[in-house]
Amino acid sequence: MTELLDATDSQTAMLADLVDSVRAVEETIARLSAVRDGMLAIASRIAVDVARQASHPDQGDMAVRSVAAEIGAAVRASDRTIERRMDAASWLVEAFPAVWAAQGAGRISAAHAQVIADAGAHLDHALHREAYAARAVEAASVESPNRLRRIARRIAEQFQPRTVTERHRDARELRRVWVKDLDDGMAELGMLGPAVLVHGMHDRLTRMARTITLENAQATKASTEETGEPDTRTTDQLRADLLADLVLTGSPVGHDSQTGVLGKIHARVEITVPVLTLMDDDPGASGSPPAELDGRFPIDTDTARLLAGGVTGWERVLTHPITGALLAVDRYRPSDQLSRHLRARDQRCRFPGCGIAARKCDVDHTHAASHGGETCADNLAHLCRRHHMLKHHSPWHVRHRRVGDDRGEHENDDTNAGRAGDLIWTSPTGTTYIDRPPQQNAVTFTEDNPP
Repeated sequence: MTELLDATDSQTAMLADLVDSVRAVEETIARLSAVRDGMLAIASRIAVDVARQASHPDQGDMAVRSVAAEIGAAVRASDRTIERRMDAASWLVEAFPAVWAAQGAGRISAAHAQVIADAGAHLDHALHREAYAARAVEAASVESPNRLRRIARRIAEQFQPRTVTERHRDARELRRVWVKDLDDGMAELGMLGPAVLVHGMHDRLTRMARTITLENAQATKASTEETGEPDTRTTDQLRADLLADLVLTGSPVGHDSQTGVLGKIHARVEITVPVLTLMDDDPGASGSPPAELDGRFPIDTDTARLLAGGVTGWERVLTHPITGALLAVDRYRPSDQLSRHLRARDQRCRFPGCGIAARKCDVDHTHAASHGGETCADNLAHLCRRHHMLKHHSPWHVRHRRVGDDRGEHENDDTNAGRAGDLIWTSPTGTTYIDRPPQQNAVTFTEDNPP
């Protein structure tokens, strides 16, 4: 490549200055990240000290949650995210002070520090961690985080007092499956498990996909006339389709009970779709909003129609034609009217920053029923188990805003016009945060766009 050979001396000098500036900015970011980690570690320590002073039986867990919720609400982030950051910062600052100091000096980045901390997570002895950190920081000063990961693991292995077999037994306890929502109606399914099983699963899916591809090719070659559209799916696409088919239609023969109860469990999802979207041949062109999964992200209209056509009953959400506000929820088949209304209104946990779907949450009395609180929409809200516990076992307080309630709280957004259904949370430091029900996925009309 000879493109840069044509650069003038001034352009080359400018490029050199830019490179130096980017390096300086990266060092500054590393220092600031170290400062933030130090602050988060201090916040975690304060929470633990408060719990220790009061001899809390949970060893400070609820105090840490409360502090994380305070910081999360202040910076508009999930308190779960803040608590994970607090844990990571405490581990880095307390277990690997030399690594934290190197990051604070700008010698290594936050990504380098994370790699070193992760690779040395199983080193229990302080002297072993100290010796490991010194060598890892030296390697980090000349390597990228990606290259450092393998080097750090090799260095840490030299200080491991336990065998791989012993550590694997502990690591197996962390196996789990999770879902990450993506754009365009897609989501990602992840799994953490023993490497042998995971690679075995992937290999079986690959063999099945290649067998389908081979059979399709042979059938196409043997056929003298075209019988339909050829299967053009790639190996990756076939693996994904096969995995979905196996999980959704297969039976857990290795875990099921004698009554086969696990095999009778079917997948459940909740879809909200405007009726005009179901009726419209081209909802995108007409401006009708797309269907939503769990009230959180859109899905394609074809899938929404397929699911709507296969269910035995629909829950109808009635909204105001101008504002789109929720008016009522009903269903032709008898069921719990109030519960459906709350699910449609809340859609997710009502603690600031939390996005757990309402169907996974508890329905909580804001004013306790044991103290005279009514069982009505103005005194009920969905809270995930984490924030349900936080409400009852920490200094956080909450109340419903009712119609006509115009107290002058300092709200956590730029909108001062409150409405019924709002939850007013007060943190341990006295700061007020307003959590409003999400906007409904519905068509709204204005004077310029009448129904």
